[in-house]
Amino acid sequence: MAARGAPRGLDARGYIEREGSLGRVAEGFRGVVAAARDRVLDVFRARLHSAYLYGSIPRGTARPGRSDFDLLVVLRDEPTDADRAEAGALDEALDREFPQIDGAGTLLVSRARVLSDPERYDLGWFVACLCTPLLGQDLAEDLPRYRPDSLLARETNGDLARLLPRWRERVADASTPEARRSLVRSCSRRLVRTGFTLVMPRWNGWTSDLHEMAEAFGEYYPERADRMRAAAAAAYDPDADPEGHEALLRSYVDDLGPWLAEEYARVHGVKAPRPEDG
Repeated sequence: MAARGAPRGLDARGYIEREGSLGRVAEGFRGVVAAARDRVLDVFRARLHSAYLYGSIPRGTARPGRSDFDLLVVLRDEPTDADRAEAGALDEALDREFPQIDGAGTLLVSRARVLSDPERYDLGWFVACLCTPLLGQDLAEDLPRYRPDSLLARETNGDLARLLPRWRERVADASTPEARRSLVRSCSRRLVRTGFTLVMPRWNGWTSDLHEMAEAFGEYYPERADRMRAAAAAAYDPDADPEGHEALLRSYVDDLGPWLAEEYARVHGVKAPRPEDG
């Protein structure tokens, strides 16, 4: 196994450091961040508890015209269908008005859910470590510190087996190039991140760079390394081989995905069910 340097993404005590900051937002993306901030305040008003950026924009690695705009909005109570419709309209407006982003996506959750026991090592960790405060009181103040251990691995990505049937349906229904492109992008990202958290406790560090994730995975599963590197490349550039999208998606749901789900359950166990799982 190749030697590696000091653990990445951890502080001196071995906790995952929070990634991203508003100071890292590149000049070309500051306009969309400012617009999102103002519109979230206008739409949700007194019901808003806090809002956060996540993804490549607050990490300072966003690519103009290629990167998503990712926003998490936390409400004081449970989101309603009307709230979700408002968030969808906000996303559409941002995507239409700001060509430097390739789609906008707003996640809506309640404060109680973020701080709930079942979400402590999933959504709670996401807010505390991967989200950059934009508005309101930072919920990280009410959450623990996190280490890259097996509990975190299980509760963040230990549900791939439950996702695969839905993926198969979506692959079968994807009849247009744009639909297949979107699936390649989302499924590739999820597989690479799951592959990384599978090995994260042994690698003993954190990164959000998909190429680095694939390389970390390959240190421990060299026989699958090329497939994971290809998934990382497809996640960043799904337009590189549009003719191969259908075959790639089939390989995900018939081979890489099932193997990864089985290996994940063997190593870390299965993610605890959530109330919304039914």
